[in-house]
Amino acid sequence: MLTEESLDDYARRYYLADDILDHRLENRMQIDSAARLLSRLAPNSSVLELGYGDGLLTQALRQSGFNADLLEGSPLLCARARELHGTDLRIHQALFEEFRPSHPYDVVLALHVLEHVDQPVTLLRHIAEWVRPGGTVVLVVPNRASVHRRVALQMGLIGALDELSPRDHLVGHQRVYDLDQLEQDTIAAGLEPRERFGSFLKVLPNSMMLNYEDALLTAIDAVSAELPPELLANIGLVAYKPKNSDSPFSEQTQH
Repeated sequence: MLTEESLDDYARRYYLADDILDHRLENRMQIDSAARLLSRLAPNSSVLELGYGDGLLTQALRQSGFNADLLEGSPLLCARARELHGTDLRIHQALFEEFRPSHPYDVVLALHVLEHVDQPVTLLRHIAEWVRPGGTVVLVVPNRASVHRRVALQMGLIGALDELSPRDHLVGHQRVYDLDQLEQDTIAAGLEPRERFGSFLKVLPNSMMLNYEDALLTAIDAVSAELPPELLANIGLVAYKPKNSDSPFSEQTQH
C-alpha cells in the first residue's frame, strides 16, 4: 500500500522536479481536455477530486464554478495546494484507502488513480461509498491499446501492449488498462458504466513530441474528440451509483 512517504517521494521525482522534460506536454494535454471532461458533470454538483498533481484540474474546477474538494495523500502536494489556494479550497490530506468523508458527494473524479494503486477494485468499492445513490464516478486511466503503444509494439520497443515503459515506472504506474477491463473493474465495484470516452491521439512517445508547439497539441486534442476512444492515449468511463444502493450516510447528509 502507498504511504505518505512514498507519495512524497513520487511528488519530488515528478511533480516537484525541474528536470522532467515532458511536463509541458502532459500539462497541455490536460488543459485542452479539461472542458470536455467537466461538461460531463451536472452544474452545481458537489465534487471530490482525487489527487492534486500539478493542480490544473483543481484550477479548472474552480474556474467552472464547481463546489470541489481535494483529496491528496502527499503532504508535499497538499502544502503546494494550500499555498496556491489558501482556505478557499477544502483539502483532505489522507491516503485514499483510509479516507472517510463526512458527507456524500454528487461526483468523485478519480483521474489517473487506478493505474497507481495496489488493489484498484477494492479502492473503487471504497470510492463508491463516498458517492450519493444516483451520483457519478468519473475514471480516467492510460490506454494499453493506444496508437503509440501499438507503434512501439511494431517497432519491438515493447514486447506486449501492457508492458510498462521506463516512463510508466517513473510516474508510478502499476498497470495500464483497456476499456473492457476498466468496465469490468467498475462493475465489480458495484457501479454502472454509462459512457466511454478518451483523450489525445498519441502516435509517438512523449520523448519524440517534446518540440511540438502548443497550437499543434491543441489541434491534435480537438481532432481526438472525433475519434474512437480505443485509439487514444487516455481512456475514461462515466459510471453511476445505483439509486437503490446502500449508503453509509444518513438520509439527511445526502441532501
